[in-house]
Amino acid sequence: MPAPQDTPFSSRHLRLAGTVNFRDVGGYVGVDDRAVKWETLFRADGLSHLTEPDRAAIRHLGVATVIDLRSSAEIETGSFPVDEVPVTLHHLPLIDEVADPSTFQSIPGFLANSYVEMLETAGPQILRAIEVLADPASQPAIVHCTAGKDRTGVLIALTLGLLGVNDEEIIDDYALSALGMHRLRERLIERYPDAAEAISEADLMFSAAPENMENLLEVIEDRWGSVEGYATHIGISPETIDQLRGSLLEPPPS
Repeated sequence: MPAPQDTPFSSRHLRLAGTVNFRDVGGYVGVDDRAVKWETLFRADGLSHLTEPDRAAIRHLGVATVIDLRSSAEIETGSFPVDEVPVTLHHLPLIDEVADPSTFQSIPGFLANSYVEMLETAGPQILRAIEVLADPASQPAIVHCTAGKDRTGVLIALTLGLLGVNDEEIIDDYALSALGMHRLRERLIERYPDAAEAISEADLMFSAAPENMENLLEVIEDRWGSVEGYATHIGISPETIDQLRGSLLEPPPS
């Protein structure tokens, strides 16, 4: 579903100079045919290189919350500019350490399997992130990591699943990250020239192939029955799920 015509952006992709993968998650249809609200939940890559026009655009959106899913080591390289764009910043790392690019090439299925590992090891962080997103006072919110694809992809997939969005649209939303990965690779090579060869050869690390997300959703169904079953497993209450839907979905028609 395209963005409505009265949005200040022409599509779900927000063209910010300092990012490569900043997107609106609005418009997908959830429970009771209620759509996810536009300009309420965003997903993004790293936010430490925002230009002044970028920061002005985010201020225009009225963003209240940023959820940073990166590791502590990544945080040390730069973070969201809270001094210039006041938000509530939550650091909820889904992994402890970023894998070396060569790992993706040498271990078959490493990327898809890493998504499953996040479900198994980062339950408390995922629980807290969903609780934050369920609070209407947290909106609008940005969820981000370094690429806006993997850790962000897992959390957004779970959020959309709890909102009742179907698997096909969740997979399609994940796959949209492919559009920004060429630009991300170029930027990483520019920032880390000593690792240029490894980054250039790490095709799997930059993959947003649909099967990565298909695998995750299949594992969730096999192990927990559904996204809601996984949510229950990590301690997300039915009340929080109802609040999440009330916060992020358009109200039912009167």
